[in-house]
Amino acid sequence: MIILLGTFVFEDPIFLLVLKDFPSNYHRTNRFDAPLKVALFLGLPGLFGIWLGLSIAASVFVGVGYGFFTPWVSAFEAFRHDDDSKKFFHCVVDGTWGTIKGSCTVVRDFADLCYHSYPLYLQELRESPSSQTIEPLRLIHIPGCIIAGILGLIVEIPLYTAIAIVKSPYMLFKGWQRLIHDLISREGPFLETACIPIAGLTILLWPLVVIGSIIAAIFTSFFIGLYASIVVYQERSFRRGIAYVVAMVAEFDEYTNDWLYLREGSILPKPRYRKKKISNSSELATDQKATVTVKFSSVLTEAPSMIVPRLSSSRSVREAIQEVKMVQVWGHMMRACEVRGKQLLDADVITTADLYGWLKAKNGSENPIIDFGLPCYAFLQTIIHSINAGSDGLVLLDGLEVTHLNRPQDRLFDWFFHPILVLKEQIRVIQLEDFELKFLEKRVLFGNDTARLKAWDNGGLMPEDTLKAAQIEGISRRLIGMNRSIAKFPTYRRRFKQVVKTLIIYSIAREDSANSSASYSANMKHFKSASVRVVASRDMV
Repeated sequence: MIILLGTFVFEDPIFLLVLKDFPSNYHRTNRFDAPLKVALFLGLPGLFGIWLGLSIAASVFVGVGYGFFTPWVSAFEAFRHDDDSKKFFHCVVDGTWGTIKGSCTVVRDFADLCYHSYPLYLQELRESPSSQTIEPLRLIHIPGCIIAGILGLIVEIPLYTAIAIVKSPYMLFKGWQRLIHDLISREGPFLETACIPIAGLTILLWPLVVIGSIIAAIFTSFFIGLYASIVVYQERSFRRGIAYVVAMVAEFDEYTNDWLYLREGSILPKPRYRKKKISNSSELATDQKATVTVKFSSVLTEAPSMIVPRLSSSRSVREAIQEVKMVQVWGHMMRACEVRGKQLLDADVITTADLYGWLKAKNGSENPIIDFGLPCYAFLQTIIHSINAGSDGLVLLDGLEVTHLNRPQDRLFDWFFHPILVLKEQIRVIQLEDFELKFLEKRVLFGNDTARLKAWDNGGLMPEDTLKAAQIEGISRRLIGMNRSIAKFPTYRRRFKQVVKTLIIYSIAREDSANSSASYSANMKHFKSASVRVVASRDMV
């Protein structure tokens, strides 16, 4: 209920933000011709109504799912306690108060997504060089896009549903076979005693998991079918849009075969619907990227986009505990910002006014030193420490090393881990001198603020070699770009705001301590001078 009400509260502001920005952007854009602008203007109320309805429906599903499953999982977690009274207490408290706190956290993260991440996405979309190369959409292209989208829905929905239903019995019995085998041999989820209730319930509820997979396949088919209209627009070919519709059925069949360990490939036709493959090259590519790519090519595997539970033998709980979790990396980033921020406060590089300015700013661009400079500076120190330690990966603040072997098995983490290692390798190869590293630190922290760059005398000097200067500039831009991408995550702003508040408390305590020390020194000096005068007067007497 809290999630549902919270999303209702915050959907209206972002809805108003879109309405506020739409007239100016709509008038200035050159992506649409005049007839299409008129058509969009007439259909705008219906489009916003559909968007609002879908957002409300999504809010209901998220609220119901979170409100049902979170207390359910908390109840099983309570059985880990030995005392029966503790079991009952934690079963009630963790399942109620913990759910309420978690719901408030979800609503807060959603608010950050609406007020901060959404404007960043729009700004990057406007400033992106690739957006300038997009061909304008004209009214004459709309009928082909609409027809392709409708054909995609007509073809994808029934065929995806049929494939999912036909393969669901195999998924049901294969899943039961794997779970019962793990139960008898005490492997996988049945290895730890505390996990047996949840794993046993999984056996009983496995048919619901299969039904959920079928529903997920049907739900996914809507978006895959509608994407045919985008293919028609991108390729400027109705025939390639139809080829996409046919190819996606074969792709889905092939993906389900891979997940369920059936025969490789698909017997269905898979025509080519792109004139040329879209390049996956990143702006982070360097001369050393080839070696790093070879090193990690065997690890970074492509996962299917189909939502189907895996039937392979799962890892034990102990193995999962030994693996580095994304939460650990996320917590390290925040702790590193806090530690480096305290060091910068002690050195009077950043001030309390900077921290207060970030809290009062409406967006991060008003105070880039704290919003982008501090996280980039902390992350640069982590990279430099990892290079000095001779690590193949990253050495976190607590000494834990994250490599391609124990990294979190998360697609989102892979998007950043590989470019980070490429950047680390680039810094290591160019062999920056100490004064060049110090200058890189200044550049990352202050950006283009020349006054603050000159004010911080850390021994860093701009290299006379133009190549080194350009490399340092490129590294600083990449670090800032990575941080901009990370800053758009929903939980980032909430965690980083807590770090800033901690730094403000530390700065105030530090200033109070300095003032009290100065006052104590002044009082002692006054006391000594008064004592000298008293002794002198007694001697005269």
